Amino acid sequence: LQYLYFMNSKNKNSKYLSNQFVDFWLPLFVTFSLYFGIRIYIAEARYIPSGSMLPGLQIRDRLIIEKLTLRSRLPKRGEIVVFNSPYVFDQVLNSNDFDSSFKCFILNLPFVSSILGGREPSCDAYIKRVVAIQGDDVLVNTKGQVMINGKKTLEPYVYNFCTTKVLEQFSCPAIRKKVPEGHVFVLGDNRRNSWDGRFWPGGGFLPVENILGRAVWRFWPINRIGNLSFKARENYLA
Repeated sequence: LQYLYFMNSKNKNSKYLSNQFVDFWLPLFVTFSLYFGIRIYIAEARYIPSGSMLPGLQIRDRLIIEKLTLRSRLPKRGEIVVFNSPYVFDQVLNSNDFDSSFKCFILNLPFVSSILGGREPSCDAYIKRVVAIQGDDVLVNTKGQVMINGKKTLEPYVYNFCTTKVLEQFSCPAIRKKVPEGHVFVLGDNRRNSWDGRFWPGGGFLPVENILGRAVWRFWPINRIGNLSFKARENYLA
C-alpha cells in the first residue's frame, strides 16, 4: 500500500510539473511564433534613423512596412521600399561574400543590439524611393533631378536638391544607366544627403530579392499619422 501511495504521488507530481511547464512555455512559444511569423511574412514596424528621406519622412518617424504585395508583383516607380543593406548585395562592399543572416537575425531582436553593443553595417535596413524599374534608362543630373527614358519625372516629394558647384559639401555625381532585369534604382528624397544608388560602388542597383517590403503607413508621431502610398506617375514633364 505504501508503495502504491508513493507511485501515485509521484505520478501526480510529474503531471503537475508537466502542466506547469506547458502552461508557462506554450503561450510563450505561440507568442514568439506569431511575432516572428507576422514580422517576417506580413508586416513590421520600422523607424527612420536618418534624414535621407526628408522632408516627407522625418527622423524618428515610425512606419508600418507591408510585405505581402511585393511577393506577387514587382515594385513600381514612386513607391518607398525598405531593403537589406548594400553591404549585403553590392559586390564591392560585400567583397568577401559574407553571409551574416543568422547574426543579423539575432542582432535585430528587440533590445539585443543595445545589450551586446556594437553595430554590423550589413545588418542595417535602408529606406529609399524607387525611381526607376527594370528596363528603364535612368539619368540623374548633378542636382539630383531624374529623367526616365528621356523624360523628366514629376517628383513633388523632393525639395532638397544638390548644389551644382563641384567639390562643395552637397555636390552629387551625375549618372546614366540602364536598370537590369530583376533590379530597381532607388534614391533618397533628400538628394543632397542620401547614400543611395548614385554612390554604391558595385553598380548602384538594388536587387528586387533584397527588398523587405513597402512603407505604407506612418503611425508616429500622432500629428503626422497617415498613408504613405504615392501613386506611381506614368506621365512625365518633357
